[in-house]
Amino acid sequence: MSSTTPAAILFERYLAVLGVRARHPSLDALAELTAAHLARVPFENASKLLGRHDPSRRGVPDLARYLDGIEQCRFGGTCYANNFHLHRLLVHLGYAATLCGADMSAPNVHIVNVVSLDGRRYLADVGYGAPLVEPLAMDAADAREIAWGPFRYVFRPRGCDGRAGLEMYCDGTRGGGYVVNPAARRIEEFAGVIAESFDPRATFMNALFVARFGEPRPAMVRNLTLIQASGSTWRATSIVSPDDLPRVVAREFGMPGDLVRRALDGVRLTHSL
Repeated sequence: MSSTTPAAILFERYLAVLGVRARHPSLDALAELTAAHLARVPFENASKLLGRHDPSRRGVPDLARYLDGIEQCRFGGTCYANNFHLHRLLVHLGYAATLCGADMSAPNVHIVNVVSLDGRRYLADVGYGAPLVEPLAMDAADAREIAWGPFRYVFRPRGCDGRAGLEMYCDGTRGGGYVVNPAARRIEEFAGVIAESFDPRATFMNALFVARFGEPRPAMVRNLTLIQASGSTWRATSIVSPDDLPRVVAREFGMPGDLVRRALDGVRLTHSL
């Protein structure tokens, strides 16, 4: 891990962005990586919306551009960028990490990491916009519940057809989730799904979702709602107008307001999240 090849230099830069040092693969080290990722690299589709105006932004950015976005604009990405680049970092660090698809409204429209450690497998997902700060054991006997704000996430190690899955509830109502397909996949196999995610009718082309989980300012923006949570306390604030969104996102997440404004230009927030 001390190589000075261009790829190794980029991974050192990635670790610096996360604020962690390279460590021998272990559950503690993996948990440090996932927690740091969720605290420092937001789940967000503002950078994705810029692809409406700039075709070069469509698709998964290479690692250098991904890191540029984080460092210069406080961007991150959706699952295709966040989980794919985490996968590459994990492999670089010596983890037995598998990139897997997951079923949501359609098969394999989400990607996750499954990491094998000491004979056990763990789900590592930093690309769902959820506070999955710890790796989740896929052979656990019981479900695991995680609460954040008005949301409750239930991880079931043996859910649908014996496959592990995550359920999301908002104020007690089921609002989403996915089921993991454990077969190893290559990012190229998701090319069609990624291209469809930039279709003008796609969810993240008609909505705004930004989330960061970690101190000092854990927060989430879902269209015109700002949710701030700390421990067991939280509050939801309505954002009066879409015109106020760039200011709120800049204040809460540090993203340049002019870029957020450009990303939202012409977007009608018609898709609920």
